[in-house]
Amino acid sequence: MPAIRPFCMPKWGIEMTEGVIAEWKVTEGEAFRRGDLLCLIETAKITNEVEAELDAVLARILVPSGGDAHPVGTLLAVIAEAGTPAADIDAFIAGFRPAEASAAARSTPAEASSAASPAPAPPRLLTNRAISPEALKLVEASALDLDPIVGSGRDGRITLQDVQQALRPAIALAPAGTLPLAPETAAVFASPLARRIAASHGIDLGTVTGTGPRGRISKADVLRLVQPAPSASSATATFTPVANAPMVVPFDSIRKVVAQRLTRAKQEIPHFYLRTSARLDDLLALRKTANLVLGTKASINDYLVRACGVALAQHPDVNVQVRDTTLHRFAHADIAIAVASPNGLVTPIVRQADRRTVAQIADATRTLIDKATAGRLAHGDIEGGTFSISNLGMFGVEEFAAIINPPQGAILAVGAARRVPHERADGTAGFETRLNLTLSVDHRAIDGAAAAHFLKALVGLLEAPETLFR
Repeated sequence: MPAIRPFCMPKWGIEMTEGVIAEWKVTEGEAFRRGDLLCLIETAKITNEVEAELDAVLARILVPSGGDAHPVGTLLAVIAEAGTPAADIDAFIAGFRPAEASAAARSTPAEASSAASPAPAPPRLLTNRAISPEALKLVEASALDLDPIVGSGRDGRITLQDVQQALRPAIALAPAGTLPLAPETAAVFASPLARRIAASHGIDLGTVTGTGPRGRISKADVLRLVQPAPSASSATATFTPVANAPMVVPFDSIRKVVAQRLTRAKQEIPHFYLRTSARLDDLLALRKTANLVLGTKASINDYLVRACGVALAQHPDVNVQVRDTTLHRFAHADIAIAVASPNGLVTPIVRQADRRTVAQIADATRTLIDKATAGRLAHGDIEGGTFSISNLGMFGVEEFAAIINPPQGAILAVGAARRVPHERADGTAGFETRLNLTLSVDHRAIDGAAAAHFLKALVGLLEAPETLFR
């Protein structure tokens, strides 16, 4: 009897109870090789890629992509050797009993003869250009020339969508008056408004080059191809309202969890807020010099993470977690940084920020942000944390108050640095750069005086930034 194996919903971390098949990368009946990407599984916090552990065939898919969440251990698909009879697959499914928290497809006791020789793998592509693993696989499989492709990702990184766009064939413009939504254009990355305008003017989206993020086609891209009909009375034409029905978008699993956690946090945690500001002129000057001398690209946020780590080590009463009726204090500061990823708000953690240098923190945050943007955060990247920083200063927000991320006891909200007038010690007027800081505190665990001492220490570190290099 050929070897048949179950492919079950894996378990990543103790808090994971269910997951969603975001996308199958292998179709039913298709052969794959060890290391190939089988599917994307979306949990409450992350989207993980699942790679094949052996050469086989995806004999049967039981849970389609994009459906409801399924508990850990649910049978998602059946993996077998090529040529396995359908009756054997049916018998295996009928007799399958899910095991607890299967982290990967487990083999059954049945053993069999070796599988047929797989097709030779495509040649590996050697390049020094920044490219995602999935994009590289597609380039290798399609023997595509990488040189003409312009990367739309971070720092010019070539994404999977860039390669898919390069592989799309040129499509002739559809005649006016038709709706050019042919199958080959159904997956075009375009905004809903751009699609409506294109359909109403007979423009095939397959011929449009998108200028938005990751090549997304926007309204402006389509309007550039629209030839307006001249009309003498256009300036006085009667306005006709159109239907304005909402587009209902259900929460994905990450948005559901974020909504539930923040609602519970705001309802159950007695927040109080401390507001202050710090003078940043010395830090800005030191950062510019340090980046040149040390060869790093540390941001102001990296210095904030370092300063918070040092201040938390000095004031352990703020470096806490609240769990039921117990208080957990920590010797070192694991600081979560709020990142707006394509999959929603995530909070990857810089471990032991009080023991890292600014350069090490810059490397760690850059890696975590890249992983969050690509949807590749692992469970260990987001689990735990003793303190959080939410920085909206890069968006021009001057001041705001953040909601505490349980079970942590506090979160720091950082606004934009601004040049403001001030009076010097000699009575003359001048300008300085100040940064607004708002500390949200769980009053069950942290007293006002303890939070104020921490905030004072943090401001002192930011205003005397040479202390951050000790």
